[in-house]
Amino acid sequence: MGIYMLDVYRSPNIGIFLKANNRFVLVPRGLAPTKCSKLSLLLGVKPIRISVAGSRLLGPLVALNDNGILISRLADEEEIKTLSRETGLRVATLPSKYTSVGNLLAANNKGAVASPLLHHECLRVVNDTLGVPVEVFSIAGYTQVGSLVTVTDKGAAVHPKASPSEIERLSEIFSVDVEPATINGGVPFITSGILVNQTNAVVGSLTTGPELMILSRVFKV
Repeated sequence: MGIYMLDVYRSPNIGIFLKANNRFVLVPRGLAPTKCSKLSLLLGVKPIRISVAGSRLLGPLVALNDNGILISRLADEEEIKTLSRETGLRVATLPSKYTSVGNLLAANNKGAVASPLLHHECLRVVNDTLGVPVEVFSIAGYTQVGSLVTVTDKGAAVHPKASPSEIERLSEIFSVDVEPATINGGVPFITSGILVNQTNAVVGSLTTGPELMILSRVFKV
C-alpha cells in the first residue's frame, strides 16, 4: 500500500480526467496504454476506457462508489450501455440541469453528500443508485461538494476551510475520520489532483512532501 505521483496528459490535475473505486478505474479512451496499465497496477483494479458526452473529462462528469455510478445527463446511450456492461454496476443519469455530477456529489460505501443545488428527485436517484443514505451539504460556503471532499471507506480529505462542525458531520455521514488537506502544492479543491481507493492513492506531481504525509495518514495508504 502506498501513495504515488503521476501526471495525465502532462497535467497534475489527474482527478479531472480519471475516476476510480475499489473495483476499477475509469480512463479516457485516448489515454496511452502504458499510462492506463500503470494506473491499473498502482490502484490494483481493472481499467475501463470510457468517454462521457464524448469528453475525456471524466472526473467532473461521474460520481460513484462500489455499488453504482451516476453520470451526467450529457452522456449518450452508448456510453451508458458501455459503462453498465463493463462495470456490472447500476448506472443512472442524474436528472439535474447541472451537468457536473462529480462536482456535486461525494460518496463512499457508507454515505453520500449532495450539493444544495440538487433537487429532491436527484437525491432519490443518488440513494437508489449508490445504495447509501444521502445528505444535502455545503462546505466552507461552497456548494460543489464533490470537488471539496475526497472519500474512501478508510478516510476523507476535505477543503482546508471546512469548519470543525462540518468536519464532524462529514465524519458521521461517511463513518470515517475526516481531515483538512490540499493537493498539488496548495490547491484546496482536493478532488482535482487525487485518485484513491482502499488499496493505494495516486496524486499529481506537484503534491508536496507535507501534503503526501497528510494524505497518507488520511487514507491509510
